[in-house]
Amino acid sequence: MATKVAGGKDGQKKPASAATNLIAGGGAGMMEALVCHPLDTIKVRMQLSKRGRVPGQAKRGFIRTGVEIVQKETALGLYKGLGAVLTGIVPKMAIRFTSFEWYKQLLANKETGVVSGQALFLAGLSAGVTEAVAVVTPMEVIKIRLQAQHHSMADPLDVPKYRNAAHALYTVVKEEGFGALYRGVSLTALRQGSNQAVNFTAYTYFKEWLYQYQPEYIGGNLPSYQTTLIGLVSGAMGPLSNAPIDTIKTRLQKMKAEPGTSALQRITKIAGEMFKQEGFHAFYKGITPRIMRVAPGQAVTFTVYEYLKEKLEKSGPSVVTGGRYEE
Repeated sequence: MATKVAGGKDGQKKPASAATNLIAGGGAGMMEALVCHPLDTIKVRMQLSKRGRVPGQAKRGFIRTGVEIVQKETALGLYKGLGAVLTGIVPKMAIRFTSFEWYKQLLANKETGVVSGQALFLAGLSAGVTEAVAVVTPMEVIKIRLQAQHHSMADPLDVPKYRNAAHALYTVVKEEGFGALYRGVSLTALRQGSNQAVNFTAYTYFKEWLYQYQPEYIGGNLPSYQTTLIGLVSGAMGPLSNAPIDTIKTRLQKMKAEPGTSALQRITKIAGEMFKQEGFHAFYKGITPRIMRVAPGQAVTFTVYEYLKEKLEKSGPSVVTGGRYEE
């Protein structure tokens, strides 16, 4: 299968402009964060936990981890770090969808306008790396610092080191320097790049197959339940392909820098200690809540994005239209 990108002469479906991606992508991202953030908090706690290989300490699954958070920190504890996510979600989604379309058109065959499967994969990979460098890495550092705190949200006397996203940002930069916000950027770029490469490629293929079997929908949107289903399946593929990268990244971003050691040395040390002390399974800690968060998260994102994009394009303002292309 290949996707054809046209130059605007055939009256086909228009690509989303930057303004549309900002509004539709931002709205989709906010909905996804509100629905799925508790699972992300559970995932982070599981990845940071070193239980399971210590004698006398039982392994702690995602349900037990979630229950303990609620019991000790109240239900609001599941939403720690949400402020950092919401702050970065609008530019993140705008960059993701806009850069994907830009890379896709850049990689299209200059003569035929066809985007091959390989080009589609590279466009998704490049979009993921772009969002990781521009927005995701600093957002993840602040989010993880907040999520790693075990204070009770109900006790006003239990004052954490980081009170909120803005305070965490200020404290991290003050104590560790601006560079601390980009700790783990290589792993984040690798995770986001592989995620979006797999995600966009699978989603585009699934969507094309559904259009082939349902030609009456060509030129418009698929039914929402179908968009949700293919978003769910494509969203689950990324976490399965890069779970070890995400676990090492989480531990790296939680810790402070060690003077005299490079990022590669810290990554190697973390990976070595994890394997030696906790076993190979440690690299897949948090995989269940991560899939449970990312898969429905992508389903929500694609469904809301397609819905809002269609509404914006039907509203008519020229600000939300761009060049033309055909899928």
